[in-house]
Formats: sequence, structure tokens, C-alpha cells
Amino acid sequence: MSRIEAEVAALEAMSSPALREAWVRMTATPVPRISPRLLRLALAWEIQARRLGGLSRATTRNLDQLARGSTRTAHPRAGMRLVREWQGRAHVVTIGEDQVIRWEDRCYASLSEVARAITGTRWSGPAFFGLKTRVAVAAERAGRTSRSGGATA
Repeated sequence: MSRIEAEVAALEAMSSPALREAWVRMTATPVPRISPRLLRLALAWEIQARRLGGLSRATTRNLDQLARGSTRTAHPRAGMRLVREWQGRAHVVTIGEDQVIRWEDRCYASLSEVARAITGTRWSGPAFFGLKTRVAVAAERAGRTSRSGGATA
């Protein structure tokens, strides 16, 4: 049995006060108001995440967006062409098969970098190029698609 498996297995024998103490020691945050069973699961996840690595930044951001329910962000996919008009000029950005973002024969690490190059100010790249929408708007668009005879999920 690995060390991680042994730590997780030891949670089963712990009392509620011991679980609460372990939570505070491990996370340095107040104990959530959940059952001991759920606290064991949360502690098991914490143990594994600390030893094996937690969620990626992108996954954490997506989960936060879902929890807030305020916006949805579509991720740029290989082969996409994003067009945005800014100050009377159309700007075309392409996402290469290698996931490199290209605009005006230059490569960029993110859509936000491109948006800043275009506008001269800081922007959320996904918002600037229309990939980030408010949930109400996204639901309305989905409703329009289904009513117009388009494919639905």
C-alpha cells in the first residue's frame, strides 16, 4: 500500500473532531459544515491533490465559472478563425493546429495578448473575441438555435 493510500485509509478510523482538526491543519481554512462522511472525501481529495498535483488553472477557472453561473467561456479550438471589428477595421485571428494564436503574421501566447495589441488596453481575450458570454445570453442563443430548427444537445 502506498503512503497516499495509507493516509486515505486512516481517515476511515478518525472521529469527527479528529477529521475537523485534520481539515484545519491541512487546509488552514475553517471546517465546512458537512457530514463526517463528506469531510472524509474532501480530506482524501486534499491528500491526493497535494501529493499528486491538484486541478489545472483552466479547470479551476471553469469550475468557478460554473459555480457562479454568470459567464461561459468557449475555448479556442484548432482551425478557428476569430473576427473582431475594432475602430472600423476587421481583425482576423487564427488558431493553428499547433494551438498557436496568429494575428498579422505574428504568434501570440493568448487571445488577451492579441486583444491588447489591437486596442492598446488590457482586455479579456475571450470576451473581446466573443468567446465569453453571460449565461442568460448563452441560454437565449441556445433557445434561438433550437427554435429555428438547428441541432440541439
